[in-house]
Amino acid sequence: MPLQMKLNAVTLDCPDPQALAAFYQQATGLEPHPESNADFAGLSRENGLGLFLGFQRVAGHRAPSWPGQSVPQQLHLCFTVEEGLDEAEARLLELGAGKPDRQPNPDRWRVLTDPAGHPFCIVRG
Repeated sequence: MPLQMKLNAVTLDCPDPQALAAFYQQATGLEPHPESNADFAGLSRENGLGLFLGFQRVAGHRAPSWPGQSVPQQLHLCFTVEEGLDEAEARLLELGAGKPDRQPNPDRWRVLTDPAGHPFCIVRG
C-alpha cells in the first residue's frame, strides 16, 4: 500500500522573498501568511487551506536559465488561467514577469519567468 501523502506546500529559493511573494500575490490572489518575514514569505488561501507557496531567501541565488540548462530550472509551476492567454500574459508582464523567446506551444500554453527568474507556465482553463 502506498504512503498516503498530500502535497501542501511548494517553496522557491530567491534573493528577495517579500518581492517574489508580492508578485505571486498579485498574480494569484492568494493571501500573505501572517508570519512572513524578510527571510521567508508565504502565500495561502484566506482560510489557510490548499497549497501554500513559500519563498525563501538564498544568498547568491542564481536564476534558472530556461530553456538552457547552465543553471537548471529544477521545477516549474503551471497555472490555469480563465481569461485568454494573451490577456493573462499581458497582465503578468505588467506585474514584472519575463517572457523567454522560446515558446514551445504558444497556442496552448505560455512560458514566462517570475521576477526571480523561475519559469512558470500559464495554460488555458
